[in-house]
Amino acid sequence: MKDVRRKVRRAQTIVPFGVGGIIDLRGESFVAADIRSWAAHGERVESPRLADKLGVNEFRSAPVIPSGKAAYKSRIGPAYVRFPKWVFCPQCREMDLWHTGRELRDKQPACGRCTGKPQLAPMRFIQVCRAGHMADIEWHRWAHSKGEGHAQRQCRVRRLRFVATPDSSGLEALRVICPVCRAGRSLVGISQKNILKQIGLQCPGTHPWHSETDEADPCEETPQAVQRGASNVYFPITHSAIDIPTPAGRLEDDETIQEIVNHRLWTDFNSAVDAPISDAFRSVIARECEVPEDRVENVRRRIAEEAASIPAADPGDDLSIDEWAAFSAPESVTDSKTFSVRRTHLGISHEDPRSMQELGAAISAVVVADRVREVRALEGFSRYEPSSGDGEEGEGGRVVSVNTQARARWLPAIETYGEGIFIAVDEGRLSAWDRLPSVRDWTRRIERNLNASFKADRLRGKSGPELLPRFVMLHTLAHQFIRQLSYDSGYNAASLKERVYARSHDPGSELPPQAGVFIYTAAGDAEGTLGGLVRQGQPPHLVETLIRLLESAQWCSQDPLCADSTGRSLANLNRAACHACTLLPETCCEIDNSLLDRTLLIGDGEVPGFFRGVVQAALEESAEAVDLS
Repeated sequence: MKDVRRKVRRAQTIVPFGVGGIIDLRGESFVAADIRSWAAHGERVESPRLADKLGVNEFRSAPVIPSGKAAYKSRIGPAYVRFPKWVFCPQCREMDLWHTGRELRDKQPACGRCTGKPQLAPMRFIQVCRAGHMADIEWHRWAHSKGEGHAQRQCRVRRLRFVATPDSSGLEALRVICPVCRAGRSLVGISQKNILKQIGLQCPGTHPWHSETDEADPCEETPQAVQRGASNVYFPITHSAIDIPTPAGRLEDDETIQEIVNHRLWTDFNSAVDAPISDAFRSVIARECEVPEDRVENVRRRIAEEAASIPAADPGDDLSIDEWAAFSAPESVTDSKTFSVRRTHLGISHEDPRSMQELGAAISAVVVADRVREVRALEGFSRYEPSSGDGEEGEGGRVVSVNTQARARWLPAIETYGEGIFIAVDEGRLSAWDRLPSVRDWTRRIERNLNASFKADRLRGKSGPELLPRFVMLHTLAHQFIRQLSYDSGYNAASLKERVYARSHDPGSELPPQAGVFIYTAAGDAEGTLGGLVRQGQPPHLVETLIRLLESAQWCSQDPLCADSTGRSLANLNRAACHACTLLPETCCEIDNSLLDRTLLIGDGEVPGFFRGVVQAALEESAEAVDLS
């Protein structure tokens, strides 16, 4: 018997098949419904720092569906609804508007008119709008939009056929026709902007998972026809945080206090300070944690006092500040079951070659993370155009919440475990290099393209209000590091991720400057704990990896086109960076493979790269070795 069960990994419920995302399985097409479908069955995921940033009470991961026969009876998983509803038979070419009442569990839709009951195929085009709505195209209106004569213009028959003519090719060969009045129209021009508005179609203001009882949103946006698998159909908005324990000596070191803080009612109790229900929450927490009620109240008061004593910072930067503090001073953080870091070194001595000496002077710290936990959360999504990142309507698409009927008090998330390597760059050298006029001018050229990009607001959330040379250089270093580690450590590049810390010193701020990268694996399975990165982050392996990545960054199979580029990739946000030398799988990069340039890393005739001294010394040593041979 053919197994037609549809399976989605838990990690895929965040990206790429999170709320609003389309998934194709064995010729069928589905879209993930909002979190109302599995709210009661989600497993809680702890990440207080990320919850504070996003303004929610908690996170939950999708429940795991039981294996075996129990899977057929389980109804606890996230819901995926069939979309588009319009399907057609590949044999008789008859179109059919499917509905949920015809669904049979683990059965594919089939044509009842043809022998053999072939599986129905979903239509290729759908409609979306900037407000985040998505719906089927009204194909009856499309077929009759160029009708001739009274009979075709007034035809109300809902029967349609999707035919392919052998006389032409491409979209011109595909036609939607009415077999009764013979009206029809090809798909030529369907992707043109405002084509649906020209035939009188409007956005219904709904999402595919909306039922008849759900109220539609009033929407005045113009619907646009796009292919079902187009990249602008779905822009997920995700956030991630590394689980950082509280520094040694702080409140949470007490195991009893930790138990109180982790109680399921703690968030509600902590937010209901003056509410009448606060006494009830305190009583339940005290009873289940087996502590006096005064103890629970004291914990809440002490946490409030500690929070008030911490200097205020930009909420968008809170996560990077804590992570940088933990990695740059690992001795200040107590090891836990989810986070364990230790300082190591490059292992360079005075007898080593000059290239290694130069590298040792440029790298100020090396830290390996034996255990690291990352929480990734899905806040929402946008369609047709990516959101500007501030949640407001503007030139970009509007952010649609993962709960489309009410304010989301919790967000879907997953927790993944792994290991990583953190390297910090010498701040003194980097600051002096940052101030070089040629380096500044070069970066301003990239920033001009950034200012003109539709992704400017979202990218500045990572790079900061001003694009600094250190950010582009460190981001490029992280990409080259991942590419080299994929050869040296045993991990494939897609299982590695980056975090770039690149904040300059601000005289008016108490926050310290940042200059480093953290490369880690958090793939959600056994690959996250193989130990390959930790081994590669210790001497003598790390210094060899860094030398090799700088040497390989000098060459690209697309040179000189790549090296001499004045703008590459989407919106010209890259310079000397392409798929052959620098770009990575999208899951690895924080900012969509943007703001990359090998020139700022290794230099050229016009701009001195930060690691130019290492590269020149390595080349001279290679030349000397050739002469001696």
